[in-house]
Amino acid sequence: MSDTAPVLLWFRRDLRLSDHAALRAAVAAGGPVIPVVLRDALVEGLGTAPQWRLGLGLEALDAALEEKGSRLILRSGRAVEMLPALVEETGARAVYWSRAYDPESVARDTEVKAALKARDVDAQSFAGHLMFEPWTVETKQGQFYKVYTPFWKAVRGRDVAAPEATPGRIPAPANWPESERLEDWALGAGMRRGAGVVRPYVQLGERAAQSRLGAFMASKVADYDYGRDRVAEDGTSCLSENLSLGEISPAQCWHAGMRAHEDGKPGAETFLKELVWREFAYHLLWHTPRLATDNWREDWDAFPWNEDERLAEVKAWKQGRTGVPFVDAGLREMYVTGRMHNRARMVVASYLTKHLMCHWKIGMHWFEDCLIDWDPASNAMGWQWSAGSGPDATPYFRVFNPITQRERFDPQRAYVTRWIAEGRSSPSAEALSYFEAIPESWSLSPDDAYPAPVVGVDEGRKRALAAYENRDF
Repeated sequence: MSDTAPVLLWFRRDLRLSDHAALRAAVAAGGPVIPVVLRDALVEGLGTAPQWRLGLGLEALDAALEEKGSRLILRSGRAVEMLPALVEETGARAVYWSRAYDPESVARDTEVKAALKARDVDAQSFAGHLMFEPWTVETKQGQFYKVYTPFWKAVRGRDVAAPEATPGRIPAPANWPESERLEDWALGAGMRRGAGVVRPYVQLGERAAQSRLGAFMASKVADYDYGRDRVAEDGTSCLSENLSLGEISPAQCWHAGMRAHEDGKPGAETFLKELVWREFAYHLLWHTPRLATDNWREDWDAFPWNEDERLAEVKAWKQGRTGVPFVDAGLREMYVTGRMHNRARMVVASYLTKHLMCHWKIGMHWFEDCLIDWDPASNAMGWQWSAGSGPDATPYFRVFNPITQRERFDPQRAYVTRWIAEGRSSPSAEALSYFEAIPESWSLSPDDAYPAPVVGVDEGRKRALAAYENRDF
C-alpha cells in the first residue's frame, strides 16, 4: 500500500482495463488508484435496457478490478458535487476519466473539470472511446466532414496507436472510502421479466468482448461483405454491445481488422469502414449536437411527420405487430436479444418514418429504451439517415420495400420464421420468447391471429412519396 495521494479514476463508458489511457496514466502517477462510478442524471436518464446492461457491465468491471486487488467505489449524485467531495474525503490529488462526446456529457465534464481545477486538483480527460478525436479530422477548408466517404478517405491511412496492455497491478489505497451497493441502485428494475429472456444473449465484459472479436476475425470477417446483410445468419461481429460501454476499444477492433486485411481476408476492409462509420457519427454529434435532438437538415422541420405516439399504427409498430413480417421480426428480435440486425434496423426505421410517416424521434427514443447496444451517436445518426433528415442520409424517396428486402436478405424466410410465432403449428423457442419478454400489459399470445398490415406496402410508399413531392421546402 502506498501513502502517496491517490488518483480518482472515473469510469463511464469505458468498462475495461486494457487499452485504457486514463487507467494507465493513473497507475503511472505512482500512488493508489481509486476507481469511481457515479449514478448521476445521465445514468438515471438511460433507457430501460441500456441501464440494465450498464449494471451488468459494472458487475463485470468490479470483478475484473478485484482480480487486480482493486474495486469500484459507487456514489450517487451530481458529478460536480460528488467528485470534489471524494477528493476531500480521500485526499486525492487528481481525477482522470475517458472523454465522452455527446452534448450532455460534454457539458457535465466541462463543469466538473472547472470545479476541480478551481480546487487545485489535477483534472484530465483522455482519449479512448474513439480512434480519431472529432476536432482533428478536417477538410482542406478547415471544416468538419458532412459526408461519410470523404471522411473515410481522410482517416483510413492514419496511424492508430497500438492498444496498450492491462496494467500488471492497480495500486490500492490504505483505506477505501465508503461505497454504495450496486444492487441498491436497481439499474435493472425496469426490465422486469424481460431481463431473464435477454440475459442469455448478453456477451458480458472485457473477456467476452475479446473472445467475440477473436471469433469474428477467425471465422466470419472473410465473408463479412456478404454475411453482414443475411439476417438469418450469424455473419456480423455483434461488437456494438461491447463498444457501447467500452468493454473493448475501437483501436483493438481496428488493429484486428487491419491484420485480417493484410492477411487478404476480403471482408476486413468493410469491417474497418463500419468502425469508421461509428467514428463519423461521433464526429457529427460533436460538431452538430442537434443531431441527437432535432432534424440535422433544418428544412425538414416543415415535413408533415406524425408525432403522436398514441396512434394505433405506432402501437402496432412498437409491439412488432404491423402485419409486415420482416418489420415485426426485427422488433421481436430486439425484445428477445436486446439487439437487432443492422439490415433489419434499416427496414424497421424506413417503415416507421416513411410507410407510417412517423417522426424519426419516436423510433430513436424507442430504440434508446430497448437496445442493450444503444449508442447516442450511432442511434441518432442511424435514425436520421433512414428518415432522410440527417447528414449523408438515404434520400427520402428511397423507401425500403420490406417485402423485397425480405426476399433479398431472408430468401428462405428463416429470419421471419425464427421470430414470429402466430399462425405456426410449431413456433421456434425464440418466437415464443417474445411473449415472455414483452410487457404483460400488451396482453398478447402466440395463439393470436397474425395481423393484417396496418398500412399496405404499396399504399405507404405512395403516401410517403406524395408527401415528399408536396413538401414546402
